[in-house]
Amino acid sequence: MKVLNITDLEKFFEVIDQCEEKIELVTENGDKFNIKSKLSQYASFAKVVFGGVIPTIELVTHSPSDTNKIIRYMMDNK
Repeated sequence: MKVLNITDLEKFFEVIDQCEEKIELVTENGDKFNIKSKLSQYASFAKVVFGGVIPTIELVTHSPSDTNKIIRYMMDNK
């Protein structure tokens, strides 16, 4: 799933922390990082943040309820 225009990283990570299963960030090279881990969150997003806004990222979810949480986040934070 593509997530667009993340402007509030703190709120985004709050949603990720509420997810039940692992959530993976897919890099441009196809590598996957579990971003439920705090260390992975900081390391992964340190590389993709530009000007405080993340224009687009690719996530893999492993639970329909987690997918719904992220979709609700995207809809509420347009």
